[in-house]
Amino acid sequence: MDKHVLSVVVKNYSGVLSRVAGLFSRRGYNIDSLTVGRTENPELSRMTITMNGDSDIVEQVKNQLAKLEDVRKVIELDPDSSVYRELVLIKVNADVNQRAAINEIVKIFRCKVIDISMETLTIELTGDESKVAALIKLMEDYGIKEIVRTGLTALERGEKDISSHSEYFET
Repeated sequence: MDKHVLSVVVKNYSGVLSRVAGLFSRRGYNIDSLTVGRTENPELSRMTITMNGDSDIVEQVKNQLAKLEDVRKVIELDPDSSVYRELVLIKVNADVNQRAAINEIVKIFRCKVIDISMETLTIELTGDESKVAALIKLMEDYGIKEIVRTGLTALERGEKDISSHSEYFET
């Protein structure tokens, strides 16, 4: 099964997230990650939904989403012409002897230490899934205390935007 990223514009009302998630659960489909936030229009929100499935399943999900009253637009993002990013915060064990080595890794990954205590460092990284996974793997050697991830968020590259797609658009 392939990974697919859907970009969904919805009305910015309470209950919309629940209706979209309910559509997935009623049909037995799993959402790998889901991010939601207001758009440039405060009446609309954008959902980025990551899921696994074959093209038939994804097409069925897109069609079902388009039937929901609160959904304004649904597109599948092409990984070759889109920018994918995720934010991760990692709290890692870091005594005085480990800090220099961890700071070198932080520099290499172009991330930053956003909190420090006597026993831990908290690192912030924004990047694609492979960069996030690589940093997590390296930090495992120091002892990860906590991780929190935002899930994938994405936009198409260049001048193209979601309003340039005609499918499922409600005017």
